[in-house]
Amino acid sequence: MSDRSQLIETGQPFNFDAQRDAEFERLIKRYPSRESMILPALWLVQEQEGWISAEAMAYVADRIGTFASKVYEVATFYTMYHLQPKGKYHICVCRTLSCYLLGKQEIVDYIIEHLDVRPGEVRADGLYSFEEVECLGHCGSAPVVQINGEFYENMTVEKLEELLATLQ
Repeated sequence: MSDRSQLIETGQPFNFDAQRDAEFERLIKRYPSRESMILPALWLVQEQEGWISAEAMAYVADRIGTFASKVYEVATFYTMYHLQPKGKYHICVCRTLSCYLLGKQEIVDYIIEHLDVRPGEVRADGLYSFEEVECLGHCGSAPVVQINGEFYENMTVEKLEELLATLQ
């Protein structure tokens, strides 16, 4: 699993665009505790930027009225939040028991060797990023791979190879 403790600072202040700002204002009225808004606010940041910078976390903390450390705790815990820019195709491989027992390591080894990208990295050309993640919730059809939010079950190296050929 990649190191999720390192935040990237852009040196640029973050603000929601008009669409996300309106959505934030609409959503925050639905939450009796403002801290409950951390998850959807981070999602809005990611929707806007594609990833979440240190400045965006500080912005979310300020908008919600909480400590930046609380936003950091949430953002670093959930692998659905991207803490660095991603490749055009972001590949997630589930690393939990069912996937491990049914061959996830062969898939991981294939990605590292054939796509030249290691867990937590973005390939130099920006085409692929790769991350091993905790449970993707498809234990009955393991191993599972997620690419840009789409799930691919009962994955094998051969199936992954065919799938990747369609992405270029």
